[in-house]
Amino acid sequence: MWIKICANTSLEDAKLAAELGADAVGFVFAPSVRRVTVAEVAQITPHLPAQVERVGVFPALPAEEIAQAVQQAQLTAVQLHGGFDAELIERLHRLLGETAIIQTVHWQVDADEASGAAVRAHLSQLVAQGIVERVLIDSKVGNATGGTGTPFDWKAARIALSEAARGLKLIVAGGLRPENVAEAIANLEPWGVDVASGVEAEPRRKSPEKLEAFLRNARGAESPSS
Repeated sequence: MWIKICANTSLEDAKLAAELGADAVGFVFAPSVRRVTVAEVAQITPHLPAQVERVGVFPALPAEEIAQAVQQAQLTAVQLHGGFDAELIERLHRLLGETAIIQTVHWQVDADEASGAAVRAHLSQLVAQGIVERVLIDSKVGNATGGTGTPFDWKAARIALSEAARGLKLIVAGGLRPENVAEAIANLEPWGVDVASGVEAEPRRKSPEKLEAFLRNARGAESPSS
């Protein structure tokens, strides 16, 4: 089970996540209360263990701007949060080489049937393109994406994703907390999970107790596809 602790804003929180066993730590460059700057992240990443992935979450920016941020902040992966853009993925792949690209696909809460169709279409496009290996399924509530604290319908999503996601590594996000991560894993059998607000003491500050509980519960519920 791959576990990413996202929306870190301090070296203290990022190091704690790594020490507790997270596989990746994330930094949000998209509009958010948890947004950080490239300069801030550049002061954090050199102090993290080499084996921990350092993921930048980006909105729909020009590929050259994202690539420059990756270099300056010493990131090892890019998470695209601004919608599916095949041309952007192609351009980033040429610029970044072996740097991993994670595509976010949003599941609209309270619109499960329409969301299922839209998500399947995006996954099919990603499979056909053959560049992105990992796809993060996140909740969308109204116009809000990321850090909403609201889970989507995992049972409905399992049906929608069972065929379209073949060949992709699915990462579940959106409303995950220590109390429900095992349920999400049982329903969706993902390759990984991603959490931000669900392990916070308050916005922009992680809770050591919640972090430890989340990692423990996620590891204890590892799915067959992990």
